[in-house]
Amino acid sequence: MAREDALEEAGQGETEEERRQGDRRRAAGRRLADSASFLSERLAEGPVVITGICGRLGRRLARQLHRDRPVIGVDRRPFHDRPKDIEFHQIDIRRKKAQDIFRNGEVAALVHLGVMHDPRGNSEEHHSWNVTGFQKMLEWVRRYNVPKLVLISSANVYGPRADNPQFLTEEAPLLGAGAFSEIRDLVELDMLAQSFFWKHPQTETVVLRPTHILGTVRNAPSNYLRLKVVPTLMGFDPMIQVVHQDDVVQAIRLALRPGARGIFNIAGPPPTSLSTALRTLGRATLPLPHTVARRGIERLWNLRMTSFPAPELDYIRYVCMVDDSRSREVLGYQPDFDLGGTLKAVDEERWV
Repeated sequence: MAREDALEEAGQGETEEERRQGDRRRAAGRRLADSASFLSERLAEGPVVITGICGRLGRRLARQLHRDRPVIGVDRRPFHDRPKDIEFHQIDIRRKKAQDIFRNGEVAALVHLGVMHDPRGNSEEHHSWNVTGFQKMLEWVRRYNVPKLVLISSANVYGPRADNPQFLTEEAPLLGAGAFSEIRDLVELDMLAQSFFWKHPQTETVVLRPTHILGTVRNAPSNYLRLKVVPTLMGFDPMIQVVHQDDVVQAIRLALRPGARGIFNIAGPPPTSLSTALRTLGRATLPLPHTVARRGIERLWNLRMTSFPAPELDYIRYVCMVDDSRSREVLGYQPDFDLGGTLKAVDEERWV
């Protein structure tokens, strides 16, 4: 009773201005709590924008997500066989029209898959699409208070190097652009997302760095393993990490959960040697000295007889493996596919 009297006495001792300040603080606290509750609900159930939805990975992600929540696709390519409940915009992400997708303020998350990977493409257009386009997306996310941003980067941003440690953590420097300029844009996007993470903490920013993605995707690792006769380098048999495309989709879905934020390496089954991977697939090999292989690929590249630039030889020469313990501990990520299933996914001829 004495305590209550003391509190009442203390309250009566407040000035009018102090009471008004206290009321404003309490009102601000209630608004903040209401806003946090609203954003959490929006993040869990609101629409997800997927850029690059017409790519193989984008299609797989969309076909899983649209069963649970609204999906909005963005791509400059047409989306054939699109599920009717997926909203689709065939536009250039650099154009102002892309802003209209975010204008109503209902978008819960942006998953950015729309990164151009074309070593033969015009370098200026390539850079403009990747960097300028992503900067536009970041501006719309900031302006319209989108609660979640997910960027699909790559473990290749670390770079294959002779002096790499056995496993690279998320704190390792991004040296991939040093010897392979085609990784430059990806490193720049990764750095832009990291900067956005610190400048705009109200948005849960997630950067995923998967190892070599295998499956029906048309990327360098899958194309390399599809060759009937696979060139290798004499004296080099590096350990490699691969991940199934559907395990990457699973990682994206985990990254979309409320509360997930940060940078995460994404790996698949335990590492294996390149020679073991090729034996598992039953591929014939053609061992070549590095100098011969490099000169040969450069000549074939100039004649447009190969899609592999010579610097990609470093990926079958040096180690670039990652430690994915953070994604397992924080996101709860666990790959569903073993090594055999992951490798054999490159031979799939149709959608699963």
